[in-house]
Amino acid sequence: MEADLASGNRLVFAYYITGHGFGHATRVIEVVRHLILAGHEVHVVSAAPEFVFTSAIQSPRLFIRKVLLDCGAVQADALTVDRLASLKKYHETAVVPRFTILETEVKWLKSIKADLVVSDVVPVACRAAADAGIRSVCVTNFSWDFIYAEYVMDAGHHHRSIVWQISADYSHCEFLIRLPGYCPMPAFRDVVDVPLVVRRLHKTRQEARNELGIGDDVKLLILNFGGQPAGWKLKEEYLPPGWLCLVCGASDTEEVPPNFIKLAKDAYTPDMIAASDCMLGKIGYGTVSEALAFKVPFVFVRRDYFNEEPFLRSMLEYYQGGVEMIRRDLLTGQWKPYLERAISLKPCYEGGVNGGEVAAHILQETASGKNYSSDKFSGARRLQDAIVLGYELQRIRGRDLYIPEWYANAENEFGLSKAPPTSRVDERSSPIDYSIQDFEVLHGDVQGFPDTVSFLKSLVELSALNDSGNTEKRREQKAAAGLFNWEEDIFVTRAPGRLDVMGGIADYSGSLVLQMPIREACHVAVQRNHPSKHRLWKHAQARQNSSVQGQTPVLQIVSYGSELSNRAPTFDMNLSDFMDGDKPISYENARKFFGKDPAQKWAAYVAGTILVLMRELGVRFEDSISVLVSSAVPEGKGVSSSASVEVASLSAIAAAHGLSVGSRDVALLCQKVENCIVGAPCGVMDQMTSACGEANKLLAMVCQPAEVLGLVEIPSHIRFWGLDSGIRHSVGGADYGSVRIGAFMGREIIKSTASSMLPVSSSVANGVNNYDSEDNGVELLQSESSLDYLCNLPPHRYEGVYAKVLPESMTGENFVEKFVDHNDPVTVIDEKCNYEVRASAGHPIYENFRVKAFKALLTSAASDEQLISLGELLYQCHYSYNACGLGSDGTDRLVQLVQEAQHSKSSGFEDGTLYGAKITGGGCGGTVCAIGKNSLRSSQRIIQIQQRYKAATGYLPFIFEGSSPGAGKFGYLRIRRRISPKH
Repeated sequence: MEADLASGNRLVFAYYITGHGFGHATRVIEVVRHLILAGHEVHVVSAAPEFVFTSAIQSPRLFIRKVLLDCGAVQADALTVDRLASLKKYHETAVVPRFTILETEVKWLKSIKADLVVSDVVPVACRAAADAGIRSVCVTNFSWDFIYAEYVMDAGHHHRSIVWQISADYSHCEFLIRLPGYCPMPAFRDVVDVPLVVRRLHKTRQEARNELGIGDDVKLLILNFGGQPAGWKLKEEYLPPGWLCLVCGASDTEEVPPNFIKLAKDAYTPDMIAASDCMLGKIGYGTVSEALAFKVPFVFVRRDYFNEEPFLRSMLEYYQGGVEMIRRDLLTGQWKPYLERAISLKPCYEGGVNGGEVAAHILQETASGKNYSSDKFSGARRLQDAIVLGYELQRIRGRDLYIPEWYANAENEFGLSKAPPTSRVDERSSPIDYSIQDFEVLHGDVQGFPDTVSFLKSLVELSALNDSGNTEKRREQKAAAGLFNWEEDIFVTRAPGRLDVMGGIADYSGSLVLQMPIREACHVAVQRNHPSKHRLWKHAQARQNSSVQGQTPVLQIVSYGSELSNRAPTFDMNLSDFMDGDKPISYENARKFFGKDPAQKWAAYVAGTILVLMRELGVRFEDSISVLVSSAVPEGKGVSSSASVEVASLSAIAAAHGLSVGSRDVALLCQKVENCIVGAPCGVMDQMTSACGEANKLLAMVCQPAEVLGLVEIPSHIRFWGLDSGIRHSVGGADYGSVRIGAFMGREIIKSTASSMLPVSSSVANGVNNYDSEDNGVELLQSESSLDYLCNLPPHRYEGVYAKVLPESMTGENFVEKFVDHNDPVTVIDEKCNYEVRASAGHPIYENFRVKAFKALLTSAASDEQLISLGELLYQCHYSYNACGLGSDGTDRLVQLVQEAQHSKSSGFEDGTLYGAKITGGGCGGTVCAIGKNSLRSSQRIIQIQQRYKAATGYLPFIFEGSSPGAGKFGYLRIRRRISPKH
């Protein structure tokens, strides 16, 4: 191919490289090398040190221009991305000086007479090329709009403009040269797939080992993090006997133990990787591609908040080249079980590794004027990618990157014929028809729930899998199979999600709420064992063996569904980690404990229930605990998946330890888990519905703080549906939190205003009282000056007295200066943030009135007027959410479709079917609740809306219909496997 390249005229390439680490520079080297071999001139624009390029390419046709045009992801250390700092840095680097950058780059591109601009993957380079009248091409496996989309949720939606600007810049390029392990990239219309871009070897494995003086009998590990995690010191005992470790990126002053070898700064890493028996590091394109190319097993530690990682990890594990290490075990040196597992792997990647050569050929032809024959993304495919990007713009912090089946199964003719298949949560079936008769139910009743029967059958399958030693199952199943002692008692609980019919975000302001427990539920199985009988995972055993404490109670959790999200499938800890001397640790320290490793932060919802029981009820846990979590409540859809996990977990742990905790108390304890340990500022309605709800009834509760008024029967002629918008929702998100803060700010301003309006004395001044000698005005102001819940303020008082004094918005700094504190125990004011006060405070006041009216209407006579009025209340609630800033395009579209169905004259239906709809829960996406007649025609209408939404967006909404009882009504099952004769 080089001869073919050399036959062309000399061309000038301007190659822009992102400022994110060296990985991009190292893969660019391989493309640039082939362009220079072909006789072309390449100007590299990069902030990376010159030696990165000149050590690999010595040529007068290589020009280095040191410029930083984007910052990539700002990392606090090798494993931690600072999302807010990344967006702020990008704003400073690329947004503020944008006009100057474009002016400078256009002038420079014209001065070097560039034939083609290549970007990996600097957004502004594409726009500069377009302004200069030069074609541009991107070469990458991810784009910054997709990466930054995740950060927006944490940093606030006012940063969204950065994502849109980046996407707009990318849209100026001709096409995308896409590398394996790619992410959704909707900004690009055309794509050409190439094989892995991998740096060539300079030495054979044997030559490299000989040069290092390492014999064939020595196991060699390469530690490749691109800088070490902060505050970390390597120790000799981290390596098994007979092992050596090559350390990349160590500082000159860093001392390493004798079995660790510091590599020189300019050491050629590919040779070192190929000479090693396995690699330990974080996942990035460079490490994964070279591990696959050289068939070196890769022990990886998840990096938080980087969307590229799940796609590369999926590719790595598909080719049997990856072993995941828990961050805690990395930092404490429990490496042995992972290294032993890694060297038993046989990586099987056989695809092409000449992506650099292929990409160079495509770039040369494009620069020569050829309109390269590329594959256009279909409109549907680009829309699908855009929807995934939409997920990311709404995504819960650091969790649940869902890789859709349509994406995971995308074909790539260059080396990855089919990407790894994505497992589904419910794919736990087996060709054997197991019966729950394999288990003896010692307490409780399955109550005919098909999902409970299915869960018990999955336990039967796991016990059989454990006996058989079958290895053809996914990781979470393997871990679950060895989780329990199958001859001992196992406790099983069930807790449903909930559909927020009315009340939603007004719960934290003391509103009446109406919530329906849904059919979808979470099951949790718990077993307690004496530490001496507990089956420990290898890494947990290694940690315990090295501990001075010796044998100690351990918590081990397996969560089904991890492979659909960016989280580890297992979690374990010593229960002594929850103790500080003879007292349980504080909630603040627990939040820090679970926050250390975002891939395992999900465990806070489960393990946090143990700490809450310790702190609130004084429970002490002397036995080890095994927990299996299997939830059918979809995450991120606004139907309280987290509450169902918390309630089922706490209920099962309590049952296994003989604790009698009432349903209401279960809910309040679980709210503490969410508020104090997870750190999500939610009210209590979700947990209360999951714990106390009943099938086909609405739980009516006044959230002051949690007074259950009772259950409201859903009239037989009325039905509720939930329609998932496909846009992720999170009560941990910035918008939910800022609206809550705005509401509490409003309350403090109202109280202050009421206090200022009170007369100095109740006596008559100058013979005339300010309130015409009537005390009721004073009493009202006195009550409002000590207002505990916003919802206790009637709408007419709010409208007549306070709405006009509330500012539309207010900065945190101005509020703190005037009022000191907003007195909300679960949120913190950001003084730099601007909060919508009037809409946030007004919503719960009016919502409380709407919910009361809704509850009263449910018990009125059945009529069209009743349904129209109920539906109107839903619509009003929906638009009030939007006024607070908690709406989304997807939920607005669904509500609009319900309106069209309601008012359509050409529907073919003689009478009404659907009457109203609203966004639910925390807003910003999630699920829409619709109300209609309980009839087949209404169900047909819902399906029509589902199909119309799919036609418009490419996303098929999940429909929630049906109801089931809360955890309190279900109780718990105590089961034990029947002993067969062979045992």
